[in-house]
Amino acid sequence: MSDWAGLAWLVVLLLGNAFFVGAEFAVISARRSQIEPRAEKGSSAAKTALYAMEHATAMLATSQLGITICSLLILNVSEPALHHLLMAPLGITGLGEAAVDTIAFVITLVFVSYLHVVFGEMVAKNLAFSVPDRAVLILAPPLVWVSKVFHPVIWMLNGIANAVLRLFRVEPKNEANSTFTLEEVATIVSQSRLEGVLDDSSGTVVAALEFTDKHASDIAVPLTDLVTLPQNATPAEIERAVAQHGYSRYVIIDEAHEPIGYVHLKDILRASDEQADNPIPAKRIHHMVPMNETTDLEDALAQMRRQGRHLGRVRSRTGETVSVLFLEDILEELVGEVHDATERGHRR
Repeated sequence: MSDWAGLAWLVVLLLGNAFFVGAEFAVISARRSQIEPRAEKGSSAAKTALYAMEHATAMLATSQLGITICSLLILNVSEPALHHLLMAPLGITGLGEAAVDTIAFVITLVFVSYLHVVFGEMVAKNLAFSVPDRAVLILAPPLVWVSKVFHPVIWMLNGIANAVLRLFRVEPKNEANSTFTLEEVATIVSQSRLEGVLDDSSGTVVAALEFTDKHASDIAVPLTDLVTLPQNATPAEIERAVAQHGYSRYVIIDEAHEPIGYVHLKDILRASDEQADNPIPAKRIHHMVPMNETTDLEDALAQMRRQGRHLGRVRSRTGETVSVLFLEDILEELVGEVHDATERGHRR
């Protein structure tokens, strides 16, 4: 191979190295939330990008194999060619052959290392970090193709790497982590508010983040703070309770003062004058959703919505009912204060 061909290979190998570096960082930096909509619309590049992100360790092994091969070829093909080309102009300096050889080697080493680090590594890496979603759509398809061509080698390298990790009791992950943790989102929101790029004057965004950390016991109303009615309460008594307290829902308790359900104002509106002094029918008492003190608020909300109930019975670890959770209070954690249409006071 001629020296000039060696220089041409230097350019090709630097581009190859840059491709594998860029593809590696694009796969681990891209966000699924940006790629999935394109895949759903039928983009083949997006579908391949998702495949690469779901098989991240195989893609990393492919990239590392490509980077290693390109680096070794630069060392064994391009550097000797450039070294030899420099020998002639340096020879006219009159220096000894050993000195010329050493100077040519140093210049070649510095020059090729500079090209390799800057154009073969840093430019590609920074580009993939800057526009990962666009980069992965371009670079993932050829990377996946290379991984399939060299599948046996990639499978072996990946298997050995995973085995070494397991020796240190580290379970390898195959899919790239392309989601934010709750703490990361909270930090982003806080920083965005400080910099003035996020307007959250109502506090809804912050409340939504804090909501995910709360449990039923954090906002449930203790039994001692509830306005309750006996099991044999009549529509007339419920009307008087509404007139006195202004709530639209009331917890019904049995003789042992154990909550057994709740009634809504609308349940007694249809009661006739003859029924006003009779105990409300059992079918008018709505059951409360059972849950534990440690139940997450989002799970409590999902259960209450699924069963179409507005109140939840909160039990302690011993199974004793200790408080009642109101759907209204859950919603207030998300959107701020919500007023009962008939409310005149406070439940607590």
